[in-house]
Amino acid sequence: MAHLVTSAVAKYHDVLDNKSDPRVQAWPMMGSPLPTLGICLFYAYFSRVLGPRLMENRKPFSLKGLLIVYNLFQTLFSGWIFYEYLMSGWWGSYSFRCQPVDYSDSPMALRMARTCWWYYISKFTEFFDTLFFILRKKNSHVSTLHVIHHGCMPFSVWMGMKFAPGGHSTFFALLNTFVHIVMYFYYMVSAMGPEFQRFLWWKRYLTSFQMLQFVAIFAHQFQLLFTECDYPKSFMIWIAVHGLLFLFLFSDFYKVNYSKGAKRPNQGACMPVEGGAAQEARSAGGSLKSNYIQSEFSDSYKACYSNGSTRGFVSQTWEKKAE
Repeated sequence: MAHLVTSAVAKYHDVLDNKSDPRVQAWPMMGSPLPTLGICLFYAYFSRVLGPRLMENRKPFSLKGLLIVYNLFQTLFSGWIFYEYLMSGWWGSYSFRCQPVDYSDSPMALRMARTCWWYYISKFTEFFDTLFFILRKKNSHVSTLHVIHHGCMPFSVWMGMKFAPGGHSTFFALLNTFVHIVMYFYYMVSAMGPEFQRFLWWKRYLTSFQMLQFVAIFAHQFQLLFTECDYPKSFMIWIAVHGLLFLFLFSDFYKVNYSKGAKRPNQGACMPVEGGAAQEARSAGGSLKSNYIQSEFSDSYKACYSNGSTRGFVSQTWEKKAE
């Protein structure tokens, strides 16, 4: 038993020291996976246990102004990362067919590695999506799927950052940041109140855009199965499977929310927003009742998924208060 433990520890250090990219070794959070893993585990514990417990006997916070600022920040942050990915290679010098990782110390290669690091950091800033749900006592939105996705993404991106900060699979991050520009802009406008809802007529097309993103991701990754390319196949398969899975989930969401005869979906999309149906019901002397729309996947994920994976399967109906 002691030999197995010693062998596993030796293998662990061999992989970290000899298989990883030495350029990023001294960068913040890159020396060891333990800080990232610890933060992810605490996030999961806070989201499912500690946060709801702390808010149990407290009134929900009103965060309209904070949500507007937060979503504006996320929009601009995503926009900057998207620009850096373009300037680091995807605007001309990178090949869409096969792009190995450049492990050199050239300015362009280091710029790409730094961009990957900032994309990794953005996975932590998205934790605030969950925090705002909890502070507003929207605990039904903090589903198991929501927590698993947000909790796993930083560690998943850490692996790519540690061993392959650049190359073929950064196409996934390029598309994802672009989608987040549009998505967080949508959430920002939603947070401004019901008087701005008329500007969000394109919500349906946002879902289609997100689905198109996942088609492009898995198609771009899976092409390496038929092309010789000096890029780690494990990262390619991991990201392609992610794209395929989320396309599957989004397709079901689209069917439930936009097919003929479907019940009206949650007006707040997925971020906790001010105004919308809830405010209209209160002003009319009524109350808002939430019901889960049943589909073949309802038992697997209920409620919400804030950065665009399912965005919720909650319908809302207005119940008029008795006179």
